[in-house]
Amino acid sequence: MPLSVPPKTLTSPIPHGPSSSFPSISKRPYFITLLPLNRTFACKSLEIAVPSPSLHSNVGPNSKHVDVTTLSNLCVDIVLNVPQLPPPSPVLRKAFMDRLAMSPPDKKYWEAGGNCNMAIAAARLGLNCISIGHVGNEIYGKFLSDVLHNEGIGLVGILPNDNNNNTIDSSSSGSASYDTLLCWVLVDPLQRHGFCSRADFSKEPAFHWLSKLPNKVKIAIENSKVLFCNGYGFDELSPDAILSAMEYAVEVSTSIFFDPGPRGKELFTGTPDEQRALNQLLRMSDVLLLTSDEAESLTGIEDPILAGQEFLKRGIRTKWVIVKMGSQGSILITASSIACAPGFKVNVIDTVGCGDSFVAAIAYGFIHNMPLVNTLAIANAVGAATAMGCGAGRNVATLEKVVQILRSSNLGEDDEFWINILEKNVVSQEITYLSNVMNGNRNHLNLVSFDDVASELLPRLELPQTVGNVPTC
Repeated sequence: MPLSVPPKTLTSPIPHGPSSSFPSISKRPYFITLLPLNRTFACKSLEIAVPSPSLHSNVGPNSKHVDVTTLSNLCVDIVLNVPQLPPPSPVLRKAFMDRLAMSPPDKKYWEAGGNCNMAIAAARLGLNCISIGHVGNEIYGKFLSDVLHNEGIGLVGILPNDNNNNTIDSSSSGSASYDTLLCWVLVDPLQRHGFCSRADFSKEPAFHWLSKLPNKVKIAIENSKVLFCNGYGFDELSPDAILSAMEYAVEVSTSIFFDPGPRGKELFTGTPDEQRALNQLLRMSDVLLLTSDEAESLTGIEDPILAGQEFLKRGIRTKWVIVKMGSQGSILITASSIACAPGFKVNVIDTVGCGDSFVAAIAYGFIHNMPLVNTLAIANAVGAATAMGCGAGRNVATLEKVVQILRSSNLGEDDEFWINILEKNVVSQEITYLSNVMNGNRNHLNLVSFDDVASELLPRLELPQTVGNVPTC
């Protein structure tokens, strides 16, 4: 059924805005060894020779050899069924977690987590990815390194004394603060979830010892088209370290994607340093991604389109604000346009990792300069494909599932939901809306046929994605 908007004018004023590779991988863990002059970047066994950029010069986007680099938030999720969730008391919760950690559970319960979700989903779309973060030299660190390596994702490992630009075996420190971060995902008989990690029990970030960016991290940022950060990065890195990465990305013309996530509200009322860093990220990021609840909590504006426009007004570099509307779909707001795309009807098994997968596809559209509504369509499809699986990490969307969803044309249009949002916004230009109906215009809506969008996306996604057994970079 076509979206039919009552003959009210649709809302609101709008302003405008725009629109590997890393050296040979060592044995274990698969940290990148950065060479001083010419570096060879590798995507699995495919090697590409690239020139060494200066750490002090701006690098144009066309000379960058990595598509997406994620900053911190690397962890191993351990998903366990427990008779009851841990108690609320921090002391008792920590004792509960310590008992769990005394003996490593079977590997079948382990999964890559955090920003690994975004990197894996992006790599499966054919993007060349690097993850920056600390991975310890123990069994969990080797597991995480192996997962990233097998997905064709590079790892720039941050070590405890990288401030001194030395390389050491972090296991020699004997300190748990240098171990790979574990997140215990606990499920009780009623399928209620509880989460705990050592980051929950410290006033300091887990990797507080990193006070400045090592050169190898700068090189990774400089060679990347997109640097992705999220709010959970503050659990591991200090606000100053995160701001340093952001400022360096601006200096070397790397686009910044920021998703504050559930941590955004805490940072908004957090320490002065956290508030300052959050404010800078919201103003200096090229692309902001938030749920409608998160957008409201950070602006005080309930309407998702008006909240997005508020971020654009406050921003200095902000080009896109994307508001995730759950199963209903998503909205992409720029200073001159609005694009809306309903979600897909799928059999939802688990929503963990859907938001991370969605971000990966937004980066794909941004990097390839795709039409806004096409970008939302593929992002919704990738998020839906992840929801059809169980958990995140290696269970996020596969390219085959994404193609299957796009071919199905099973768009879940909820006319009442979208009319309620769009009729509030009187605009001087059209709103682009993805629809099952034919192309056309109605009451300031530019209806774009899903069949037309799918016919543009599918040939791109169905092209051969591998050279031999190696993903193309």
